[in-house]
Amino acid sequence: MSDLQQLRGAVAVAGVGHAGLGRADGYTEMEILVQAAQRAVADAGLTMRDIDGICTASVAATMWAMPVIEHLGIRPTFIDSTMLGGSSFVAHLMPALQALASGQCNAVLVCYGSTQRTSTLSRAEIGRVRKNFDPQPYETPYDPLSPLSSYALAAARHMHQYGTTREQLAHVALAANQWAQRNPEAQLREPTTLDEILSSRMVSDPLTVRDCCLVTDGAGAYVLVRADRARDLPKKPVYVLGNATAVWNRQISSMEDLTVTAAQQSGQRAFAMAGLRPADIDVVELYDAFTINTILFLEDLGFCAKGEGGAYVENGAIAPGGRLPVNTNGGGLCCVHPGMYGVFIMIEAVRQLRGEGGARQVEGAQLALVHGNGGTLSSQSTAILGTADTL
Repeated sequence: MSDLQQLRGAVAVAGVGHAGLGRADGYTEMEILVQAAQRAVADAGLTMRDIDGICTASVAATMWAMPVIEHLGIRPTFIDSTMLGGSSFVAHLMPALQALASGQCNAVLVCYGSTQRTSTLSRAEIGRVRKNFDPQPYETPYDPLSPLSSYALAAARHMHQYGTTREQLAHVALAANQWAQRNPEAQLREPTTLDEILSSRMVSDPLTVRDCCLVTDGAGAYVLVRADRARDLPKKPVYVLGNATAVWNRQISSMEDLTVTAAQQSGQRAFAMAGLRPADIDVVELYDAFTINTILFLEDLGFCAKGEGGAYVENGAIAPGGRLPVNTNGGGLCCVHPGMYGVFIMIEAVRQLRGEGGARQVEGAQLALVHGNGGTLSSQSTAILGTADTL
């Protein structure tokens, strides 16, 4: 047995929480982050004094962990502020697992907050901040409409190479809307149709406004503890069975193949650690910043063959009642998307495996796959979570 396989099921998510979903008028991102963190810690049956490990990241602050620690009033013995974009809060799992397993700490808080919707900064100013922190030498001089232009490029290539259609992309958005209708926390719940999605405003060909994620505020957090401790806490533990992260590029122009992402590598490694395969998974939570993401990740993670993702999502296949429940909270397309979305797919997977999904609950869900994406199809992180019955 490898060292990673020994970590299988050694750590569990004991608590989750969020705050400021949609609009957080009058609050800073730090304030809603603290609210989400407090709710996650309380959900775990712990107090902030129990937290001695922290993982957090921010788009605009390179030393973000330090003010977070200050505001929470904690003195952690384990700190990870690795910034990989939206996948960060899935990628934080592995170092947290290792820190907990080694005894470096006993309870790790993973947290994020953003008020990008109600921020006094304009979208253009936020874009300039990102470019200053993250210059991309082959692309920045041309001032693309990024990240949208990059994902549109990947979508256009997939359509050219495999015959994927705009209707198939629209099926991804339609499924997200149908899940969102069952989620009272989702921000875009008004029912829509395939025709309405297809006729929505074009933003970057072939992606329309309905192919793009929301722009919202929001904060999310979850708490990790060792498995033996989790069994004594109030909520049903959700165990981390596998996790892996892969990065092959930063710029979209540096991808070897615009239709293949590093999710192939992260997915294979996460499945190997968990000793599972795609057919075993009951519910899938993918980072759907754009509709093409869902198709690419279903292919790269092994749920269907490369080039077959468009056909795979047609006719309600990933919607409620379909063959594979995908993005059961409504996803970044319809639920919430405050700049970096990865923490929210972790929260939704935990809720599904606890049986707390309400009207959107996937009956009998025991195994969930979470996949985070960062940058422009740049960083990829896959996690496989399970109930006690899967250990």
